[in-house]
Amino acid sequence: MTNRPTFRSRQNPAFEGVEAVPLLRSPLTDYLAERSIPYVVASRYCCRLNYGVRGKRYFTVGFPNVTGGYEIRSRFFKGCVPPKDVSLVKAEGSPADVCSVFEGFMDFLSAVALKWTEDEDSLVLNSVANVARSYKYLDGYGKIRCYLDRDEAGRRVLESLRSRYGDRITDRSNLYDGCKDLNEYLQRSIEKTINNHLKIK
Repeated sequence: MTNRPTFRSRQNPAFEGVEAVPLLRSPLTDYLAERSIPYVVASRYCCRLNYGVRGKRYFTVGFPNVTGGYEIRSRFFKGCVPPKDVSLVKAEGSPADVCSVFEGFMDFLSAVALKWTEDEDSLVLNSVANVARSYKYLDGYGKIRCYLDRDEAGRRVLESLRSRYGDRITDRSNLYDGCKDLNEYLQRSIEKTINNHLKIK
């Protein structure tokens, strides 16, 4: 089995024999570690997704959405197993009045690793095109904290959410000023910590 698809189409291929299994330590978790996502975080929220395309078998990291589809990632492939939709992660314990919003699941995993989302629900758009799909989930929250990419697409999403929710929206992207997104901030933070530790030694 390989995890490097040979297809080049920008459209999602026809997936066959899709199977979600626990994410054990493997080249997939090595890839996530390179993105500074700890195994303890990745294994809690992600799975290993095995699937076939045109008779060949592949595997990727899978992150489930609310309608049974998966966002999938590996070193070699980024896409989704349809249907495409948002992902909602509920906090354990009592119902939360706060929801954190992310564009992609790498940013969500980064926030978990940084302990920025404890006792809060989280919604992952999985695409900036899914903003309208998020409304039925976000409508019930009193506070919505946005950790969106610091680019034009992220700003458009923020404006769309503000136009609907007004002062319930808080833009948290200032926490990673100078970085494109939250995952880049996490990687830089860990690199800085390691370098400082080496200097002390």
